Amino acid sequence: MSKVLVLGGGFAGVEAAIFLRKQDLDVTLVSDRDYFYIYPTSIWIPTGGATREDVSIPLDQLAMKHGFKLIIDPVKALDAGNKKVTLQSGRKLEDFEYLVLAIGQEKIHHEGMEHTLSICGKPEEADEMYARLDSLIAKGEGKIAMGFGGNPKDSSAVRGGPAFEVLFNVHNYLKRKGVREKFELTFFAPMEKPGQKMGEKALKMMDKMFNMTHISKKVGSPIVRFEEDGILFEDNTKLASDFTMFISAGKGHSVFEDSGLPLNDAGFVVTNEYNEVEGFEGIYAIGDSAALLGPAWRAKQGHVAEVMARNVAYNIFQHMQRIESKRSYLEHLNIICVMDTGDGAAFVYRSDKRALMIPMPIIGHWMKKGWGWYCRNSKLGRIPRIPGL
Repeated sequence: MSKVLVLGGGFAGVEAAIFLRKQDLDVTLVSDRDYFYIYPTSIWIPTGGATREDVSIPLDQLAMKHGFKLIIDPVKALDAGNKKVTLQSGRKLEDFEYLVLAIGQEKIHHEGMEHTLSICGKPEEADEMYARLDSLIAKGEGKIAMGFGGNPKDSSAVRGGPAFEVLFNVHNYLKRKGVREKFELTFFAPMEKPGQKMGEKALKMMDKMFNMTHISKKVGSPIVRFEEDGILFEDNTKLASDFTMFISAGKGHSVFEDSGLPLNDAGFVVTNEYNEVEGFEGIYAIGDSAALLGPAWRAKQGHVAEVMARNVAYNIFQHMQRIESKRSYLEHLNIICVMDTGDGAAFVYRSDKRALMIPMPIIGHWMKKGWGWYCRNSKLGRIPRIPGL
């Protein structure tokens, strides 16, 4: 039986391990934490609508259900040419035929980022956001700034949606508490048109939402640094803030730097459309680890990562049998999400053919709640998987 080593316990890595096991392969998954974290539903933690336990699945439960082996130990080094992986504990892994890289990405560092918290960072930060927000509510007033950054070397590595979701959830949370008028909410981003990947119609709708909710905007000027009481921009302005949430854009994982793998300018692993690292037989990169091919609006999203993972499971099985059949992720490349606002949502879709943003008052929020329930229970095998989800 061929052995496959999967590095990473996020959406891409877990999906790869599950579907490789469906091919009856000997699979070992390596993760730096002992649970799978459902980032898309962590947006409710800062406003008390969910706990970290609600959006986490213990990896040992997934391993037992699907039959893959599990190692909890961060990856320290990778020698791609010799297919050798060194873990933080000093343990070395090299007895495998196939290697699937799914360890995600790292964040671009900005000066003073210790004064910010991120909903897309360490899971503990979401709990800290809840504590900070409640502290301000107890105080009775405050200035809150929430935004995201960009990566000019790879625009696909920007996480904008969660910033909008948390911002609108906080707005509605403050309304429910009866203190919204005591708080200044501001969205910020360095680009001129943040959220442009969703399409021009979506941008106009977002502006309407900002106006309706009395959320200010500060866009179009690069960030100089974060300070304890605000954010400095290159246009010599300062946005005052008692609490700053910032989602930094991604860059390639540092483990790849000395691995010998081909990397793009942002440090992501270069693959073909089948997620193969050309010149390194048996090595694949998926999810946030991979340099994403496609149009300018492309974005790294969980559903694309899972498509890559399922394809790689298929491609590895075909390669083992010397069958010339491969699956590409490009035909499945799109932006799709239910952007939650706390009292509803907006359905966002973008492809080469169309760009949509459809308001879904009330029901949209419960649709996203339902997806979170589905994600957890389908991965644990308690309910059937819906094809394509």
